[in-house]
Amino acid sequence: MSAPHYHINLLWSDEDGCWIADVPDLRYCTTHGDTPELALANVREAIDGWIEAARANGLPIPEPRYRPAIYAARFAA
Repeated sequence: MSAPHYHINLLWSDEDGCWIADVPDLRYCTTHGDTPELALANVREAIDGWIEAARANGLPIPEPRYRPAIYAARFAA
């Protein structure tokens, strides 16, 4: 079984002074980094850890569902 491909939001936070990477399908799966690349690397590790912890505790692994509005508009036709 291949790993699910979750959507990752990547944005700059002026308040925090760093890049934020967030996975909407995985509650509380959010990380940061000084560069976009570092934030993405960190969130990929966080996804792995999130899934590992869920499995260890017998919790369900959510299917990737989140898609920003841009996808909905593109594929609605």
